[in-house]
Amino acid sequence: MSIRHGLLALLSRGPRYGYQLRVEFESSTGATWPLNIGQVYTTLSRLERDGLVAPGGADEQGRAVYTITEAGREELERWFSTPVDQTGRPRDELAIKLAMAVAAGDVDVAEVILAQRLATMRNLQELTRAKRAAADGVARRLVLDSLIFKAEAEQRWLDHCETVLKGMDR
Repeated sequence: MSIRHGLLALLSRGPRYGYQLRVEFESSTGATWPLNIGQVYTTLSRLERDGLVAPGGADEQGRAVYTITEAGREELERWFSTPVDQTGRPRDELAIKLAMAVAAGDVDVAEVILAQRLATMRNLQELTRAKRAAADGVARRLVLDSLIFKAEAEQRWLDHCETVLKGMDR
């Protein structure tokens, strides 16, 4: 997930200070990916170094605000128009865990799958409750929908893993 581009998107709506960016980012994503305020300021510093944002002085309370530059707008437009590369994502820890459980030979893979299934089901229930409560924003709902679809896909994949393993027992 690109915090860098998320902050640029928020700054495209007008000057913002660090804490404001943090709050708006979390609100837009349904607080699914909380940001550390230090992470916000480190990212702003890098964006400034790269010429994508500029210090915009201070607001009426004396807080340092940042503005997006023309180069920042161009970078944001590139990000929005470029599909996400599915091959560049981090490793899937669950897939690695199951592969290693099978390879180890002395691990009850069915128990590993069951533990994950229960955790995923709890997560799915929490996400569904959060979605019902999040009637206040389309952005938040889209994020929650994405997480729900991923949890549902994980459940289907776990079903598939069980089927494959049962086929190997014959």
